[in-house]
Amino acid sequence: MSLTRQGRAYLSIGILQWLLDWGVLVALSRAGMTIEAANLVGRIAGAMLGFWLNGRVTFAGDETTVGRPQLARFGLMWVGTTIVSTWSLGTIDDIVGLQWAWVAKPGVELVLGIVGFLGSRHWVYRR
Repeated sequence: MSLTRQGRAYLSIGILQWLLDWGVLVALSRAGMTIEAANLVGRIAGAMLGFWLNGRVTFAGDETTVGRPQLARFGLMWVGTTIVSTWSLGTIDDIVGLQWAWVAKPGVELVLGIVGFLGSRHWVYRR
């Protein structure tokens, strides 16, 4: 499978994930939940959608699969990126406020999405 095709699929699925993640983050933080807790819930919602779709669509091939080992690797990668995302948004909220954290979320997730693509392509979904 070509890098270009994988990149397009990952981006398309990533946009869906991000919309779900960001929507949950904004709704929960607007309702009074801390930005850190809202970010965690939003990222869980997006991750549940993305793990399965990326495994079955983006990285589907003879050398890849979706199973327990892949879920464990995905979980490790997800924990690392979630720590970075949550710390970043919490810091932004503390320094310049909640609305700026909402605005910054797409940029933070874009950088982490690049890390996620490379990790998924070369590690997470491998047999």
